[in-house]
Amino acid sequence: MSLLFDPVDLGPLHLNNRLAVAPMTRVSATAQGLVTARMADYYGEFAAGGFGLVITEGVYTDQAYAQGYCYQPGLADDGQREAWRPVVQRVHASAGRIVAQLMHAGAISQGNPHRPEPKGPSALQPRGQQMNFYRGEGAYRQPGALSLAEIDAVVEGFASAALRAKQAGFDGVEIHGANGYLLDQFLTDYTNHRDDAYGGSLARRLRLGVETIEAVRRAVGPDFAVGYRVSQGKVNDFTHKWSGGEADAALIFETLSAAPLDFLHTTEFEAWQPAFGASPSLAALARRHGKLPVIANGALHAPADAAAMIERGEANLVALGRGALTHADWPNRVRAGRVLHAFDRGLLAPIADLANADRLRGLRDAPACHAQLRT
Repeated sequence: MSLLFDPVDLGPLHLNNRLAVAPMTRVSATAQGLVTARMADYYGEFAAGGFGLVITEGVYTDQAYAQGYCYQPGLADDGQREAWRPVVQRVHASAGRIVAQLMHAGAISQGNPHRPEPKGPSALQPRGQQMNFYRGEGAYRQPGALSLAEIDAVVEGFASAALRAKQAGFDGVEIHGANGYLLDQFLTDYTNHRDDAYGGSLARRLRLGVETIEAVRRAVGPDFAVGYRVSQGKVNDFTHKWSGGEADAALIFETLSAAPLDFLHTTEFEAWQPAFGASPSLAALARRHGKLPVIANGALHAPADAAAMIERGEANLVALGRGALTHADWPNRVRAGRVLHAFDRGLLAPIADLANADRLRGLRDAPACHAQLRT
């Protein structure tokens, strides 16, 4: 397993090892999107447990249409920025590095106090059902279509949130272009029926992602790590595959790698599985067709599976979700040869928040989820 503990660089960001904590929605901020002392403990435990990189849960970027969930943290104003400082300090105190994942929920928002309806690339009913472990219920609401002016505001929201992340002391940002959220909605053929410069061909459907990357880079400068997360599957369409197969993957990863990024982050249900039929994995395709370091995520909580992704050259780092939730000290345990336990799904039910995890472990009672605020 020694490969997992080799140092690695993501652009300007130097990491002590190749183990990252994957972004995981925990809906545990205040109703105003402020991170809490409990969240500082949560993130700090991963760094103390040996993870070289911590990627935060998706953080909403503006006070218009970005927020996806009740009690999601934000970087949409200066108060939210200041609330993140203790989190960053806790991670740095244990020699870890921390990246803020910037997220716009778009059409699949299910808890936004800032706007009465969601908006996405097109006014199309999203597939699937809202996630009840994030306090959703029933079908997704019918979204409106973003205007060109609103698209400009989306891009500005990402850039402003990235600058606030840098000001708060973060080591970088990851732009969330995956899992069915807004940038992925623009990329996906069946959710994007626009007939302007942001719709139609795959290259045009990638345009918003590229413009977002460029705006973020202008905001933070060259000495701050910027990454981009990519997936095929979505939280509301788990088995989705790109219709063009590897040809689509080639164009996507070539286009993203030509933008001013420092890394790509791919996520699949099982990271090592072929992306299409007998093709290589999605992470391997990102390395084949891209020019950037790749983080692979997806069921890599078994040390042998994680190490194999790096040994085969399919990824430069691996990101753990369930493994990290089960053991915040997963790296230290692996190094010491200690037992790794199976993931307990009770950590995410009935609500996937930290209060529920504490309740499961018998630490404290969970607060009630209050009604959402309206502004």
